[in-house]
Amino acid sequence: MKQRAGIIDETGNVKMIIRELPEPGINEVRIKVKASLISPGTETSMIKSRRIKSEKNVSPFGYSVTGEIISVNSDLRFLKPGMRISAMGAGQAIHGDYVNVAVNLVRPLPDKVSFHDGLYSCLGATALQAVRRADPKLGEYGLVMGMGIIGNLVYQLGKISGSRMIGWEALPGRRKIAHSCGIKNIIDPQAVPAVEETNKFSNPYGLDFAVMAFGGDGTKAFEQARECMKLSADGHRMGRIVLVGGCPVSFTGAASSGNLDILSSARTGPGYHDSAWEHGADYPAGFVQFTTARNLDIILDLIADKQLAVSQMTTHVMALEKIGDAVDLLMESPDQAMGIVLTMD
Repeated sequence: MKQRAGIIDETGNVKMIIRELPEPGINEVRIKVKASLISPGTETSMIKSRRIKSEKNVSPFGYSVTGEIISVNSDLRFLKPGMRISAMGAGQAIHGDYVNVAVNLVRPLPDKVSFHDGLYSCLGATALQAVRRADPKLGEYGLVMGMGIIGNLVYQLGKISGSRMIGWEALPGRRKIAHSCGIKNIIDPQAVPAVEETNKFSNPYGLDFAVMAFGGDGTKAFEQARECMKLSADGHRMGRIVLVGGCPVSFTGAASSGNLDILSSARTGPGYHDSAWEHGADYPAGFVQFTTARNLDIILDLIADKQLAVSQMTTHVMALEKIGDAVDLLMESPDQAMGIVLTMD
């Protein structure tokens, strides 16, 4: 069977090719894709890296799709041909018209969720994993730095958790999108004294947690976040700072950083990139409560219940054949483009 697929070539150019699609492996499903979503963080970072340092291989591109199941090579009964689904997985749920994906990375799409909105389940699960790492509590104060797709969703999930949230974003287009998602408390750190404004917001307590959701050097932002955290009577900063974006940070421990918890948040939750789990195995629920599959389901349910706003983040809808133009738009115009959906029809 032929597949139209987006790839990154040796020099970092993105284009569509036609190639042979193998039969689904054991515990995999074949999906007729309706739409895919380009990640403005991870995927554009891959392209930038490839353009700086060429590699010998050609790589499949993408990891979030929605569509309908054509066939199931598994005896797992909850997945059936004709089912509307959302699926994820690097090297599996690529930008292509037909894909094969491992069963645990394929989730039923609620009737109330469109194919376009369902694309946000993967990045939503990534945001949810970061929020779990931040461990927000009812009434706490939280900061999100960077209001791209991940940061936007982290802010919304923090509010759902009952925390009082503030966001920082320099790009006016992303602030506008955030406002359309119901995010009102957001400031431009390049236009106002962000630390001072954030300390006013959390006065007299200070921040309980901060999430850094952007790429590029994060040292200055980390230092600013540190100045907003809770301050103990003996002069030590306290709270949790979570790095979910690909931002390198340099900081000094001991008294310089007080008793802060510096946490990294990776991917969508337990299971992803464990081939045995992806292909149908599971972890004991009593020990691993929130797997990638469960996180995906939670995000889809929140979208269906209209507790999580995602459609406002889709700035462009383009055909798969225009994937190169779509990537260039994301990389060259980050203030105008954020969520770009590719359609297969």
